[in-house]
Amino acid sequence: MAGQLDGKVAVITGGCSGIGLGAVELFVAEGAKVVVGDVQDEKGGQLEARFPGRVVYRRCDVTQEADIAALMATAAERFGGLDALFNNAGAGGAMEPLETMTVEAWDGTMDLLLRSVMLGMKHAIPLMKARGGGAIVNTASVAGLEAGWGPIAYSTAKAAVIHLTRVAAAQLSPQNIRVNAICPGLIATSIFGASLGLPRAVADQMAAQIVESAHKMQPVPKPGLPEDIARAALYLASDASAFVSGIQVTVDGGLTIGPRHAWDAAAASPMLDALGLTPEQGAQLTSAPDGGA
Repeated sequence: MAGQLDGKVAVITGGCSGIGLGAVELFVAEGAKVVVGDVQDEKGGQLEARFPGRVVYRRCDVTQEADIAALMATAAERFGGLDALFNNAGAGGAMEPLETMTVEAWDGTMDLLLRSVMLGMKHAIPLMKARGGGAIVNTASVAGLEAGWGPIAYSTAKAAVIHLTRVAAAQLSPQNIRVNAICPGLIATSIFGASLGLPRAVADQMAAQIVESAHKMQPVPKPGLPEDIARAALYLASDASAFVSGIQVTVDGGLTIGPRHAWDAAAASPMLDALGLTPEQGAQLTSAPDGGA
């Protein structure tokens, strides 16, 4: 059976671990040839050995435009062109609150999480135009949708990625290039611990804790895994989404549906607490003939 990406060439940044690795594995399984950009050279070499002729690794620091340009050029040189780009590389960035934020820390986060996305698209466009079009997928975050899910610099950058995606989708539509974003929720990778400066082993333990505690944090009881985001990326990169552009797909197990009491009957409602009402009294109020208004 034909794969969803048969005959297509993709570039995936941050493809040696976490969400990026999940996407590489799925894209290859679906027939794509993949150029992986990352700074983890040993893991990159292992990927090439694992998928000979299907995966090419090139070291790429996405804060450096020359590295990104060379990454896209590799797709053309090794595989003849470019059909799909998954701008995925990233980290937690600056952890400081506004009061103590340095310009250097702020700019570094924006370079890593926002400017890199712009540059990835910039250097992918000519190759996609030469193929008659393409699909770009940008990794945003639930932190770009609501406060409370990430540090302020990270959250601001991810919100900007969402809007950049919309504006780019409009601008690139005449070239038949679609642009969409994914907003992951709590995904079991080491990014959370790593962004706090924790050693890799400790960061990996934190990822394991997310798996064990998922049922307490979101309506969908299963843990969020890299393959959950990879499936969304596959859809947006493939012809299955040919009529989809300029959107953000939230893949978060329902995390942003609403506050905990919206989906957990045992959780206290802040509104009822403020009114001094029990959950039973609240239920009676909302079931009143006039709707409780």
